[in-house]
Amino acid sequence: MTGKARRAQAETPPAPQTAVSYAVPRTGVPAPASFRQWVAAALRGARRRKPAEVAVRIVDAEEGRALNRDYRGKDYATNVLSFPAELPPGVDLPLIGDLAICAPVVAREAAEQGKKPRDHWAHLTVHGTLHLLGYDHIEEADAEAMEALERRILAGLGIADPYA
Repeated sequence: MTGKARRAQAETPPAPQTAVSYAVPRTGVPAPASFRQWVAAALRGARRRKPAEVAVRIVDAEEGRALNRDYRGKDYATNVLSFPAELPPGVDLPLIGDLAICAPVVAREAAEQGKKPRDHWAHLTVHGTLHLLGYDHIEEADAEAMEALERRILAGLGIADPYA
C-alpha cells in the first residue's frame, strides 16, 4: 500500500455499526440497509471521524406515544425521538445513542406533506442522528445550521430539500 493510500484509509472514518429492530410489520418500512446508509451519511456529513454505534428501533404509535410522554412529557406519538448515550465517566464506547422512529407517524406525514415515504424516512433518520451528535433546533440560528446540514446530506443521497 502506498503512503497516499494509507493516508486516505486513515482519513476514512470507520463504518458505523447500526442495529435496526422492528416493533411493527415491515410492510412499507425500509430495510436495515437503508437505515445504515442514512446513519452513515449523517455521520459523514457531520464530519464524525470516530467509530460510532447507533440503534434504530421502528415503533408503532402506542410505543412512540409512551416514549414521547415518558421522556419528553408530551402525550402523543412523534416522528423521531433521539436518545443520546449517557455513558458513565471512564467508559469509552463508540455508542452515540438510540433512535425511535414511529412508522405510522412517518407514513401519515409523508402523505400529508406530499413526500415520497422513503425520502421522509431518510430525512428523519438523518435528523435524529444529528440530534445524537448534539445538533439542535431550539434556537433559530441552530435550526438554520441543522437544516442546512440536513439539506446537504440529503442532497448527497439524491433526496430533495425536505423543508421546501
